[in-house]
Order: sequence, then C-alpha cells, then structure tokens
Amino acid sequence: MKKSPHAALHHALDEAQFGFARTLDLRTALPTGAEAVRRAEPWLRERQVANAGTVLVITGRGNGSADGVPVVRNSIRKLLTALKRKGVVAEVREHTPGSYEVTLASFRTMFEAPRRSRDHSAALRADPTALAALDVATRDALRQLAENSLDLLGAPRTEPFIRDEMTRQFALLSSAIAFDETDRESRLQFLITSAQHAFDEHD
Repeated sequence: MKKSPHAALHHALDEAQFGFARTLDLRTALPTGAEAVRRAEPWLRERQVANAGTVLVITGRGNGSADGVPVVRNSIRKLLTALKRKGVVAEVREHTPGSYEVTLASFRTMFEAPRRSRDHSAALRADPTALAALDVATRDALRQLAENSLDLLGAPRTEPFIRDEMTRQFALLSSAIAFDETDRESRLQFLITSAQHAFDEHD
C-alpha cells in the first residue's frame, strides 16, 4: 500500500535521524507479542553494548489486531518497562502512535552500579562449563573484561572472583545475542570488544 505524503515524509525523517542500525521494525513482519519480545530484547541489549544511544522501535498501532488490541505494542511497552528496571533502558517516549523512541542506558553503568542492584537473573542461569567451549581468544578477551570489571568494583583479582565475573559477563553478553544467531561466537567477540571500549572510555 502506497504511503501518504505525510507518512512518507515521517519515514524519511526517521531514516535520517536513526538509520537502519538504530531502528527495529517489528511492524512489517507482523509477529505475535511473544515473537516481538524475543526479537526486541536481544536487539536492545546488543544496541546498548554497542553504545547506540537512542533507538527507534516500530511496533505499529495494532489496527489489524483482534478486537483492536495492539498486542505487539503492549508487549513491547511491558518489555521496555522491565528493561528500564534492569538498567538496559534509560528513557522511553512515544515517537508516534506506532513507535517508541528508546534511550539506552550507558553499558558502563552496568559495571558502575552496586552489585546488589544489578540484574542477576541471567547470571544465575549461566553455565560456567559453557566457557570451556569458547575459543581461547574469546576466553582471554572475556577474562580481560572480567578483570577490568573487578578493578572498577574494587574487588580482588583472585581466580574465584575472576571465574565468577567471567561467568556473569558471559551471561550478560549472551543475553544480547538472538537465540537463532548463526555465528554466536563472532557476535560474542563483537560484544566483548564493545564492552571493553566502555572501560576504555571510563579510563
């Protein structure tokens, strides 16, 4: 269906402001609410690690939903509220009736915040033995990231602390990788590098 001149202008302005890398279009594929959340959460976490700043999440108005209930929009709104509590999202505002403008929290704050206030749900589900399956270079980079995190927290660099922090970091970064990602280790390496840049900026 051809866009109205107003809609076409709005779309062009959004592309200029956000670009492809900072836009998640959930409207075109017509996902269910659950599918939209499964796509959106790892994307938002990955964009946070990459220091994307403010992103656009297009949900659609839900005009075609059963009984006129905007299922995808409501599901994403609940997700954004949850991610705000977890330190992923800093601010959310309605961009249009069919999209949200989301300001992501600095990934560095995940390390600066007191440990008791962080989201430990992913870490509790992490399997430490999964680290052994990683490439040596990936494990080494993850260890360096863990050591930098411990330094920032003022914790000692003892082996038990380092192993625990590596496991926590692995769980945290893995949550930013989509379940169906084909090359998960390459994506993990990218996220480790992005997280390391957050430490470099802190210094």
